Amino acid sequence: MNNASRSDAYAAAGVDITAGYQAVELMKKHIARTAVPGVCSDVGGFGGLFEPALTGIRKPVLVSGTDGVGTKLKIAFLMDRHDTVGIDCVAMCVNDIICCGAKPLFFLDYIACGKNVPERIEQIVKGVCDGCVQAGAALIGGETAEMPGFYPEDEYDLAGFAVGLGDREKLIDSAQMAEGDAVIALPSSGVHSNGFSLVRKVFDVENTDLRAPVGALGGQSLGEALLTPTRIYVKPVLKLLEEVTVHGISHITGGGFYENIPRSIPDGLCAQIDRSAVRVPAVFSLIAEKGGIPERDMFNTFNMGVGMSIIVPADMADKALQVLRDCGEDAAVIGRIVRGDEKIRID
Repeated sequence: MNNASRSDAYAAAGVDITAGYQAVELMKKHIARTAVPGVCSDVGGFGGLFEPALTGIRKPVLVSGTDGVGTKLKIAFLMDRHDTVGIDCVAMCVNDIICCGAKPLFFLDYIACGKNVPERIEQIVKGVCDGCVQAGAALIGGETAEMPGFYPEDEYDLAGFAVGLGDREKLIDSAQMAEGDAVIALPSSGVHSNGFSLVRKVFDVENTDLRAPVGALGGQSLGEALLTPTRIYVKPVLKLLEEVTVHGISHITGGGFYENIPRSIPDGLCAQIDRSAVRVPAVFSLIAEKGGIPERDMFNTFNMGVGMSIIVPADMADKALQVLRDCGEDAAVIGRIVRGDEKIRID
């Protein structure tokens, strides 16, 4: 810790430099858990250094992703729980990267807060590190910005940035997609990190006891259900890419099925989704009932229990399911590719 760096004038304005140093010291043990081969710098420098292994990669391509947690953070504030939203932040970035067929290498986070409470910052970064471990990526840097007067003292924002590496010759090419291909779903853990402006409105969260058990959720509280972190699909998908030809992957985020699945579908083809094959978790039924939300809008806002869709040739579907299930994924076929200009139909 740099004890020589302290400004009484800056502290009087609401920025405690020494709190920042304390937060870094507290988070170091968590960051150490994320170390992977290639990391060649310590936290605290002006840049994070990473030396990628290029052996066996003919045409290296860097793939990047950036995102935040959104208004799900409001639930964390109300629950005063801050150790899971970091997982969401990592997930939203690395799950996008693997949609291209690339492997996430490293991650950087950005935390902006009204007041730097070192113990709270530590919990946020612990979650980030948990997510990085799940993704097999290293946390090699970040920034904590104390911004009094801009954010309330008990609130913060969290965003992240990830970089992955792929071989241009092996990146996913949706041009190979064909009629008859199978659409496989990887289950979500719940709402993940999207649609929370609607969720907050439906449940009036500021005036609701988020800690009370909810029968429709099996006795889990609403707050616990909503804070369930986004699943990270990196390792099972990378394993699948080693074993099976994949024609398309979609990370189901904001905009739900109708916005995200078409992003991996070439013109002239359509993902025909069997509604009866989609296993919808109870939390979505609760949202729809409480908010009086039509099913079409639900599928156009939330993941509805499908965190990621993967499109494979029909004759490889059984093998793909087995690979994914061996990785602990409760994967299931939810549709197929047909000819059409709609890109997606849910029947």
